[in-house]
Amino acid sequence: MYQKILVAYNGTPESRLALQECIRLAPGPAAQVHLLAVVSPTPIVLAGEFVAAVPTMDEELAERDAMAQVLESGRRMLTEGGLSVTPHLEVGEPVTVIGDLVNRLCIELVIVGHSRHKPFAMRWWRGAMDAVLVEKIRCSVLVAAEAKHI
Repeated sequence: MYQKILVAYNGTPESRLALQECIRLAPGPAAQVHLLAVVSPTPIVLAGEFVAAVPTMDEELAERDAMAQVLESGRRMLTEGGLSVTPHLEVGEPVTVIGDLVNRLCIELVIVGHSRHKPFAMRWWRGAMDAVLVEKIRCSVLVAAEAKHI
């Protein structure tokens, strides 16, 4: 049984599947479940001497507040499923943040959601430089996906 689990959650239906899969795994009471929401920084575009798309402080705070609410909803869902959860709200590229937490917390299993109806290169899968999640981390990855009806 996995003792240290990281669930990536961003509020999408696909990431909700990851929460459901974690509950379905029913890790024992000794398991540490970590729930991660990532605030992606707004890219700053430099063109010669000009800067475009510089986020305002209000926009950054609004994004952080929105993801904090998403994180809390995910924490509630896991808690209602009988799990003890440690939430993490981080800023950065999702793949990099996941990799850092895996190393720092000695995570044994990462759970991510995936939709069969969207391109494979989803937020949790690829970072800014095509850093593929499964190649970046050194633990098992469970991909929670909606059931395919035949």
